[in-house]
Amino acid sequence: MDFRPTEDEARFRADVRRWLRANLPPGWGTPAYREPATGAEKVAFAKSWQQTLFAGGWAGIAWPKEYGGRGAGIVEQLIFNEEYAAARAPDMINLAVGLGLVGPTLIACGQPWQKERFLPTILRGDEIWCQGFSEPNAGSDLAALKTRAEIRGDELVVSGQKIWCSYAHHADWCILVVRTDPNAPKHKGLTFALVDMKSPGITIRPLREMTGEAWFNEVFFDELHVPRANVVGEINRGWDVVITTLSHERGAAAPHTRLQIERKLLAELAQRTARNGGSAAADPLVRQRLAQSWIEVEILRVTAYRNISVMLRSGMPGPQGSILKLFWSELDQRMKDTAVEILGAAGLLLEDSPRTVDRGFWSHDLLWSRAATIYAGTSEVQRNIIAQRVLGLPR
Repeated sequence: MDFRPTEDEARFRADVRRWLRANLPPGWGTPAYREPATGAEKVAFAKSWQQTLFAGGWAGIAWPKEYGGRGAGIVEQLIFNEEYAAARAPDMINLAVGLGLVGPTLIACGQPWQKERFLPTILRGDEIWCQGFSEPNAGSDLAALKTRAEIRGDELVVSGQKIWCSYAHHADWCILVVRTDPNAPKHKGLTFALVDMKSPGITIRPLREMTGEAWFNEVFFDELHVPRANVVGEINRGWDVVITTLSHERGAAAPHTRLQIERKLLAELAQRTARNGGSAAADPLVRQRLAQSWIEVEILRVTAYRNISVMLRSGMPGPQGSILKLFWSELDQRMKDTAVEILGAAGLLLEDSPRTVDRGFWSHDLLWSRAATIYAGTSEVQRNIIAQRVLGLPR
């Protein structure tokens, strides 16, 4: 891959950077800015910011123009993601399922009416989507799911449970995978459907995490009636649609940009933290850890570019994306561990403590980083994928 940008790519990067500077909320990134605190405030802010992106022509960068997107290529998508992360622009995780998963899936597999109904509202941020895939005994082994759906006339009647459903308590719609043929082989007999989260028969229970937040949920379905027209793809062939959805999960991911910022913050933290009559940065062991973080973030950046290079050649994401996910998730944990080692006991103080450092950023992210090697496929599963599908090793 040629690391030198073309004139068009350099111009595109400059346009993104210029637009973000001009349109981020006034005071964004400064101590004076009051960020949304409650779940409802965060959802309202995300919708408002998405409408700003949409109005500026930056919603759905890689979506085809016929569906309201920009029609940009994978390299432009990467550039946008890098600049967005570098500007520390608003976290859009509560809209990520709709924008990153549902939209591309409907573009590839949806019925005409589904595209017409849902794609514009996803781009504008009008509706929140959640993902009803994982179950208590079918997380990384998704095809082992047991939530049942009986076909009764023009409806699917669903009973079962899903878990780890991000923002389900704020969601308007859900992409749900159910088993419609219990006698079919494991990866057969599954159906992919769009579910109105305001339908009778749905119970949502938030799951509080060790960070104190509760944006994961478990969702129970009790005789939930879903119109058969809401099926995406074909009945009993939902696994094909699932694969399409999951292929977009990483795409033009740029996790290196966030960690590039954090490695600088980590170095600054070491310089201003007292240790043995000087700063922690003078400790050779700390310096070694900082240098290692610096090196590994560069490896992560090159790995992300290599992933894009594979996609440019093949036209679609490949199993190499598992290398990216595995490496960044474990690197993220190592960097947060280093921060807490620098701070000592103070690194465990939360935001509301009067002696906390950086408003509890490091302690919060230390706790949050524990999830990184679990969600979107555990590290164990990623290693299996790399071994079998990248290296060609036997099972």
